[in-house]
Amino acid sequence: MDMDSATVGLAGTDDLELVHRAATGDERAFDALMKRHNQRLYRAARGVLHDEPDAEEAVQEAWWKAYNHLAEFHGDAQPITWLTRIVINEALMRHRRNKTRDAVIQPVGQNADDNDSAEVALENSIMAPESTQPEQKASRGELRALIEARIDELPDRYRAVFMLRGVEGLSFAEIATTLGLTQTTVRVRFMRARGLLRKALHQDIDVSAGGAFSFAGERCDRIVAGVHARMQAADSHHA
Repeated sequence: MDMDSATVGLAGTDDLELVHRAATGDERAFDALMKRHNQRLYRAARGVLHDEPDAEEAVQEAWWKAYNHLAEFHGDAQPITWLTRIVINEALMRHRRNKTRDAVIQPVGQNADDNDSAEVALENSIMAPESTQPEQKASRGELRALIEARIDELPDRYRAVFMLRGVEGLSFAEIATTLGLTQTTVRVRFMRARGLLRKALHQDIDVSAGGAFSFAGERCDRIVAGVHARMQAADSHHA
C-alpha cells in the first residue's frame, strides 16, 4: 500500500487528532499531517529563504523536529500554527547561517518597530481560479514565474508576510501569532510588499499569486520520504 492510499482514510481527521495519534507512534497519522500542510510550510520557508532546495530542507528538518517533540505539544495553539513557527525558525537559522548580511526578519516572539500609525486598508484577495485552457495555463505559468521572481526581490521583512498572506491566504491574526508581530505591523508590511510588487510589475497586470510556489506531488512526496528515512534510521539506531 502506498502512502497516499494509507492516508486517504484520515482525510476527515482534524489536525489535533492526527498529532495525538502520531505522538503514540501512528506513522500514517503523521504522513497525513505532512501531506496536508507541506504546501503551507514550504511557502512559509520560501518567504524567508530564496533557495528552493534550502527551503525544502528547512521543511524536512522542521517536520523531523516536530516529530521528535510531538509529546510536548499540548494544544496551546493550533497544530498548524505550532508547525509554521517551527519551520520559520528553522528557515531563519538557515538564513542567518547562509547570509553574511544581517537578517532583518526577527525571530518568532520579538516585536518589530514598524510605524504602527501607518494607514491600514483592507486588501482584496488576490487568489485566482485555475484555468483549464492550455493557452491560458501556459500564460498563467509565465505570469506566476514573473511573480515568484518579483516576490523573491522583496525585502525579507515584507516577503515573509506577503508569502503567508498573499500566497497562502492566512489571516492577519494568524500571521501575527505565527511571526510574533502585531496585527498592525503585519497589515503595514503586507501593504508595503504589495505596493513594491505593483511597482515592479506593470500596473495593468492583475496580480494573481494564489498558485505561486506551487507544491507539486513529487516535491511533497520527496519531503515525506525524507522524513520517513530519518524515522527508519532512528528506529534502527534504537533497535
